[in-house]
Amino acid sequence: MESIEIQEYPTAYDNIKKATEACGFLQMSEISTCTLLKTLAASKPGSKFLELGTGTGLATAWILDGMDKDSTLISLDNDETLLSIAKENLGVDKRLTLICTDGNEWIKKNSKQKFSFIFADTWPGKYMVLEETLAMLEKGGFYIIDDMLPQPNWPDGHAEKVANLLSTLDNREDMTVTKMGWASGIVLVVKK
Repeated sequence: MESIEIQEYPTAYDNIKKATEACGFLQMSEISTCTLLKTLAASKPGSKFLELGTGTGLATAWILDGMDKDSTLISLDNDETLLSIAKENLGVDKRLTLICTDGNEWIKKNSKQKFSFIFADTWPGKYMVLEETLAMLEKGGFYIIDDMLPQPNWPDGHAEKVANLLSTLDNREDMTVTKMGWASGIVLVVKK
């Protein structure tokens, strides 16, 4: 299949990508993942969004690009160096709150908050505190994870963690799950 040309990138995308490459961060979300995030964000006007694992803000830029003016996004990362790239390039957006924190602790402390969209791109919210994270999802809300197809940087034993996570999601009666075998392996979950 031929690749489809992306017509419009978020304004901050090029600057973030250059800074990401300069700092040697290799765990960037793929463009196809990012465009999906933008499209899904556009379907949730006036909503609260949560991103677990900001990194340098590449995916964050796409989520913001899809959000309307009445939506808000909280994005967490535990690496201040990476987060500083996101702050420098996206910090002027009043809809965005960037927080440097341990994701597990933040999720536990904020468990009463509800979100229409959760993108879990790190271990907290995906392999750790999964139940608490899914409890934060509103009915009809999206829970999105990536990197579910084998990756060259997976540590020993990680394939079993992925299999266990997918099995856990499949066995939940309160969720509808779609596993997509493209990009890095996207799983899209909707809470019933």
